[in-house]
Amino acid sequence: MVRRIGSGKLVIATHNAGKLKEIAALLAPYGVDCISAGALGLPEPEETGTSFVENALLKARAAAEGSGLAALADDSGLSVAALDGKPGVYTADWAERQWFEGDPGRDWYMAMGKVEGLLAQKGPDADRSAAFHCVLAIAWPDGEHAVYEGRAPGSVTWPPRGELGFGYDPVFVPEGREQTFAEIDPDEKHRISHRADAFARFVAEQFG
Repeated sequence: MVRRIGSGKLVIATHNAGKLKEIAALLAPYGVDCISAGALGLPEPEETGTSFVENALLKARAAAEGSGLAALADDSGLSVAALDGKPGVYTADWAERQWFEGDPGRDWYMAMGKVEGLLAQKGPDADRSAAFHCVLAIAWPDGEHAVYEGRAPGSVTWPPRGELGFGYDPVFVPEGREQTFAEIDPDEKHRISHRADAFARFVAEQFG
């Protein structure tokens, strides 16, 4: 039988205020009171997993053990068929800039360019099919856990198009569409995204 979180307090394993707000809004109708790991002063664990599932579980378990409460974490990224699934769990790492005048921020155009450069090396017939993945993992302090996986299939294009998205959105065209994620209205994108797919599975099992 599936263990359910029910109503009450849930730790969201993030230090990102925007992510906390987004997830809290999704769970509010179910009586779930969300608090971030950052607000509880919990450290961010090093993401040493080699898959989205491993990293999501690593973060959820660390937050559950540190707080004594059930905790929810997510891990997401882009995989490209011709690149053997890369960038995969290193999706954000590919955007990391070298320290420059004290700024260690991310350069997503650089990351998109790296994907395109590697595809160009494969030649004009390279398989451009790709998918965004999202894994939601919930963990309890006693070690029990559950995982929910979402996926948005599509392909990568070049050059980047659109100003509405973030990350790799300007080069990702979802299946059945002609616009990139960065050209699609945000409400529509959220409806068809990998994160929406994962949350639909999570909500169906936890609150259905």
